[in-house]
This record gives sequence, structure tokens and C-alpha cells, in this order.
Amino acid sequence: MLILLLVTLEFTVPAANAKSLSLETSRNRRQSSDTQTCTTPRDGRDGLTGPPGPQGLAGMPGTPGTPGRDGQPGTKGENGQEGPTGAQGPSGLNGGGVTYVRWGKTRCPNVTGTEKVYDGYTAGTHYHHSGGGANVICLPKVPQYHAEASTDNPGKAELYGAEYQIWGNQQYLREHHDHNAPCAVCEVSTRSKHLMIPALYDCPDGWTEEYDGWLVAERTNHEQHKGRITYTCLDKNPDVIPGLYADTNGVLFQHVEATCNGIPCPPYDNRKELSCVVCTK
Repeated sequence: MLILLLVTLEFTVPAANAKSLSLETSRNRRQSSDTQTCTTPRDGRDGLTGPPGPQGLAGMPGTPGTPGRDGQPGTKGENGQEGPTGAQGPSGLNGGGVTYVRWGKTRCPNVTGTEKVYDGYTAGTHYHHSGGGANVICLPKVPQYHAEASTDNPGKAELYGAEYQIWGNQQYLREHHDHNAPCAVCEVSTRSKHLMIPALYDCPDGWTEEYDGWLVAERTNHEQHKGRITYTCLDKNPDVIPGLYADTNGVLFQHVEATCNGIPCPPYDNRKELSCVVCTK
């Protein structure tokens, strides 16, 4: 009887309390429904950076851009060190060259830089004449006369061909006696100085030998020799002009010998024919 009463008391709820409990339960349900309805979703936080991906394919070349404007000139730099001396170049012309006559020859010597201008006949004043020129000249083979040239001129200077006059026992040129002498005018384009040296057949150091030969002039001890010619260097092995062999005299090429009058003997010998050489530089 006592136990039943306690159970009855424990589960017997007053009406007022039951109503209050019902309202509280309803409120809790409404709040729970409102909370679920009003909650707004949001993004999570950024994750960690991943590893680099593979390299992509190269893109197409772009179009060239327009050239930029020139920059301002820079400041002048310091002079560099002097470089080594270069190799010496070939010799140039020394004033434009020189010409000379090779007496007794129709050609010029085979020397570098030497060329023939023309060849012809050696001529000058007759040995017996007191007038005329004192030098010998090289006449070209074919002359050119002016249109105004006349054939009537009594006052004139005459030219004669030059003959070799070889007397006595001078065997070296004896076969040339009474033959006429040719000549050749030569040009040297790489040298500008010309020198004829008597009594030598070698050129000094630094000079180029064009040719060597015999020193010739007019004969001294002849009562009819009134003319004078310059001392001439005749080639050592002279040629002759074909078809003109005759004892017509004219200009006479004869050997020159030194006397012992004012010239020391020795080393000079008054019995020997003098040599000569033509040099250029």
C-alpha cells in the first residue's frame, strides 16, 4: 500500500506543471527548427600550393618590334697600347723614274723595272766639222716630218751616223770597224737616278747596274778632228746596223785611254782602254 502511493505521487503531475512543460517543449522544437533554417554555408580555407605542372609548348614567334632610337654617343676611350711594327712594304717610285740610252744596242738590259722606249741609230756631228752638236743622239728608225718642213735649207746642221773606229791590235771589237752603231732608249720605272761612271764596270753598293761597256769619244791626235762629242758609254758587246757598213766616217766612236798627265799611274794605265758602267737607283 505504501509503495503504490509513492509511485502514484512520483508520476502524478499537476495540471499547471504539465501545461508549462508542454510550452517549453514546443519552444525548444521551434528554436531548433529556426536554427536549422537560418544557418548559411561558407567556403573552406585555401589548401597548400601544389607542385609545378609540366612546361607547355612554345608559342608562335611574335611580330618584330620597331627599331629603337639611336642612343647618345659614348665618351671617347683611352688610346690602346702601340701594336708591333708591320712588315716593310715594297719600294715605291722615287720621283717617277728615269730614262737613259744604251749605246751600241737595239734592246734594253734584262733588269727588273727597265723597259725599252724605242731603238734606232746613233748620230751626231761629223768629226771634221767645227759646228753642230757636241753630243750624240739616238735617232728613231722612222722619223716624223712636220707638214711645213721644206727641202731647201742651205743653212743647216748636219747629222751623221756613228761608226766604230777600232785600230791597232784591239782584237775584241776589231770586226766592228767601220760599222754603224745602233742605240736603244730605256725607261726605268722603279728608280729615279741615273749615273754613268767612267773607268768602272761595277756599280756602287745600293745601285742597280743597267749595263757596262767601253768609254768612247772622238780621236784626239788627228789634224782634221775639229768636232767634239760627249764621252759615251758604249755597250761592251755592241751590235751593228745591218746594211750600213761603209767607211763614210761621220761621228767616230773610238776608245778612250787615260794619260798620266794629272792622273795617277798606277792605278791608271795609259795603254789600256777605259771601261764604263751605267747605274740607276
